[in-house]
Amino acid sequence: MLNWIWMGMIVVGVIVAALLDQLTGSNGIVEGMFSMVKVGVVNIVIPLSAIMMLWLGIMRLAEVSGAIQAVSRFVRPIMTRLFPDVPNDHPAMSAMVMNMAANMLGLGNAATPLGLKAMQHLDELNSEKGTATNAMCTFLAINTSSVTLIPATAIGLLAAQGIAEPYAIVGTTIGATLFSTIVAILAVKTFEKMPIFNRVSAVSGGEADAGGEKESSAKDRTISGRGRVILGLILAIFLGIVLLEMFPEKRVALQETLGLREIAIQLDADGATLEEEDLDKTRSGFQRFLSAISVAAIPFVLVFFVVFAALKRIPVYEEFVEGAKEGWNVAVRIMPFIVAMLAALAMLRNSGALFLFQNLLRPVLEFVKFPPELVPMALMRPLSGSGSQGVLVEILTNEGLSETIKYTAATMFGSTETTFYVLAVYFGSVAVRRTRHALAAGLCADLAGVIAAVVICRAMFG
Repeated sequence: MLNWIWMGMIVVGVIVAALLDQLTGSNGIVEGMFSMVKVGVVNIVIPLSAIMMLWLGIMRLAEVSGAIQAVSRFVRPIMTRLFPDVPNDHPAMSAMVMNMAANMLGLGNAATPLGLKAMQHLDELNSEKGTATNAMCTFLAINTSSVTLIPATAIGLLAAQGIAEPYAIVGTTIGATLFSTIVAILAVKTFEKMPIFNRVSAVSGGEADAGGEKESSAKDRTISGRGRVILGLILAIFLGIVLLEMFPEKRVALQETLGLREIAIQLDADGATLEEEDLDKTRSGFQRFLSAISVAAIPFVLVFFVVFAALKRIPVYEEFVEGAKEGWNVAVRIMPFIVAMLAALAMLRNSGALFLFQNLLRPVLEFVKFPPELVPMALMRPLSGSGSQGVLVEILTNEGLSETIKYTAATMFGSTETTFYVLAVYFGSVAVRRTRHALAAGLCADLAGVIAAVVICRAMFG
């Protein structure tokens, strides 16, 4: 299916560009394609490889020490129902859990490397290399519709444009992503049974077991009483950091008590003052708690996994380097897939096809009470992250639009995913070309998220 869609995007882009005189020029499809390909390699792949090196190194420590398996036990009953073909003790389970947790907290820079690691582990169970398994499709569907607690980018854009109460979209985003996740799971489980998607045979138990990693001696080692005290202290410090993030005035008081306030002001690149920090009081306690968890999550994960591995007597630096070596190799593997997808997306966008499609749909959208101003966001979001962010900025800066429309656009941005990009990157990392029903399920989730965003925001703000 992806082959036909990719070819169709190029053909439609060229035809529409010829009709609208967009073949050449600074905004034409040729210049747009070359520019987007360069952005894909220089601004996406290379920075992603650096981030992947960091997170795959941490993942290596978490896997070798057994920490990530301990964390995944809490959600094992749900995961076994969603992924019946994946053994409980397989590393893929743990990697998927960590990816979903990162997505929920809005930690995009951490979620992608963890997701790519999960896909690599799922490919170990794949009896038909190059063809997506049911587990892969389910994981991609959940990934593109993941429940989001903190839509950090959308909130930041709302705040930058001076929109009142930017954190108001936290509740609408949670509601929209809950609905889209439910639809994604129902869709992927329905589609996998349809003959049109050429369901592959289930992985046998022997093959699954062969792909799993045996429990190493490091995982079997117990942590001493002193080690448990150290882990308890780390958890206490983390909770303290969360409290300081929730109540900035307490952090300021602590800085003044320790004589660190002047240094903190000098180090603050934004020059934040106590009065600016007091603006956090306008948010609800729940919003402050979620924001604090999001801020402190990455430092906590880094410290906890490194210390946990060290307490298991694992050479943390050496194991981190071994894991980080995978980062560049994965980046090289996904580069051609990103270039191919971004080139087609640039041709479709710069040709004016999306604008033409928006005008064709306007009568139907007005009939079903869907705001036509939100069509560019609904169409662009599954295709391009940077493109949809640009659309969101255009909507937020349009003084003629109501705040309800702006909140809805921000909720759409925070509750949907760049489905085509995600499929290209994740499947490209394991050389999967037959994506089966993954794209259909992902688009169903995107549609559900868009509809839910409109309905929920209309109920809350309209």
